[in-house]
Amino acid sequence: MHSSSHGKGEAVLLIHGMPSNGRLWDEVVGELSQQHRCIVIDLPGMGDTPFLPYSPTYFAQVAAQIEEVRRRHRVQRWHVVGHDGGSAIAVQYAHLYPQRVDCLALLSPAMLPDLEPFFLLDFLRKPVLGELSAPLVNSVFWQVAMRRALPGARHAAQRSSFAKTFRGMGGPWRLMRLVRWGQPKIVFQEFPLILKRLACPTLVVHGSRDILPESFARRAAALIANSQLITVNSGHFIPLEQGFQVSRHLVMFFRSRHVEHVADVPLRSGAQQAPSHNEVLTTRPEVALVPHPAA
Repeated sequence: MHSSSHGKGEAVLLIHGMPSNGRLWDEVVGELSQQHRCIVIDLPGMGDTPFLPYSPTYFAQVAAQIEEVRRRHRVQRWHVVGHDGGSAIAVQYAHLYPQRVDCLALLSPAMLPDLEPFFLLDFLRKPVLGELSAPLVNSVFWQVAMRRALPGARHAAQRSSFAKTFRGMGGPWRLMRLVRWGQPKIVFQEFPLILKRLACPTLVVHGSRDILPESFARRAAALIANSQLITVNSGHFIPLEQGFQVSRHLVMFFRSRHVEHVADVPLRSGAQQAPSHNEVLTTRPEVALVPHPAA
């Protein structure tokens, strides 16, 4: 598994979704690495990490690869952040290696059994039709859909990096192979129970203009007992559209949880208590704090 490290401080693992790569976090890393050590990975079949065939043990295999990344970078514990399908990987890692995770953050989480794949990529999931339509779908997806999702020159470098894996003679069929990861109702059938079992503090972030319904983020947050849900002014690619805001909210969330853990320790003379995460959020007009009941 390809990985890179940026900055110093408490370690934060950043997991992208599909079909992007680690460059999804460029803007977040630019801010977050000023206070944290950011470790960015490429998931299998994207960026510089080789494809891993899907199987019933796929999530466990990817989690084991991430655990190897942790050992490679000599990290004892880290915060884990996932976007889109990367949220599913983050949750599985936290479930299998809870002793390694301090806090969890899930941006636009896509990991419930009733998830419906993006209609354009759904063509590639169908036998025969996928093989025949792969070149056309691949071209339309990158030249039209992704340009609409991330318009303008601001994110051109990231768009180009995401598409690089799927260029060339075999590129369309590499994308087809990647999106054929199974039926959500089967792949994600255990996730509601896994979410209920998570014990680590979790921040769930939803984009107000996301193509995924708000109910996905709200339901995920409701299943996790120790969680908070916030909504930001963004489309689906929250780390790119709101990189600065995401990094600031992550810093405040990690800090507030640290303060809670050491609340019984007397402060040194002259030290001041850091504001809680809720206090920080309510002072920012562009972000709404959405309360939810514990599972």
